[in-house]
Amino acid sequence: MHIRIKEIFDSLFERYPILNHSRGSIYGAYDLLADCYTNGGKVLVCGNGGSAADALHIVGELMKSFVLPRKLPPKERVFSNHLNENLQMTLPAISLVNDISLMTAYANDNDGDLIFAQQVFGYGKPNDVLFILSTSGNSQNCLYAAEVAQGIGMKVLTLTGESGGRLAPLSDVAVCVQETETFKIQELHLPVYHAICLALEECFFGV
Repeated sequence: MHIRIKEIFDSLFERYPILNHSRGSIYGAYDLLADCYTNGGKVLVCGNGGSAADALHIVGELMKSFVLPRKLPPKERVFSNHLNENLQMTLPAISLVNDISLMTAYANDNDGDLIFAQQVFGYGKPNDVLFILSTSGNSQNCLYAAEVAQGIGMKVLTLTGESGGRLAPLSDVAVCVQETETFKIQELHLPVYHAICLALEECFFGV
């Protein structure tokens, strides 16, 4: 592991000792996403309630500069000067929680529990990763999404609470933080995905 990436994770475990229990799965989550991007894939992110807000947050960190500059390299500078100077390199990610028109139409006309599954079926390809945030690990709309992802050859990454719920066995990697109350689980999810996003940025855009 690159020394700077190791430092990012070492800092995470130093600041949040409770996460040492999940050290192996956190490294596994990073490896899964790094492989996805290396192979030209993208990440689809979903969750409910506070986890929906986290899904949007993750996409924001991946799609633009987080802490490192992501200037276009010479081979990508094919636009006008303003675009060449201001566009940033990206790690492709799509939130499944913010297409209100599609989600409400599907919930009204079909089965509301399939709002994420339908999007995974439409957007997902082999080499992509479905990144699910669920404090319980039992959200039915997330379970259906995981089933579809597996069926079309995607990988599934889950960030959940201590039990892992029914999502854990459906996941290629399940990061089950050692808390049981919803707000405490969410308080640990943020530093986990921040560290992963930092490490990915270092991997693909570091010096």
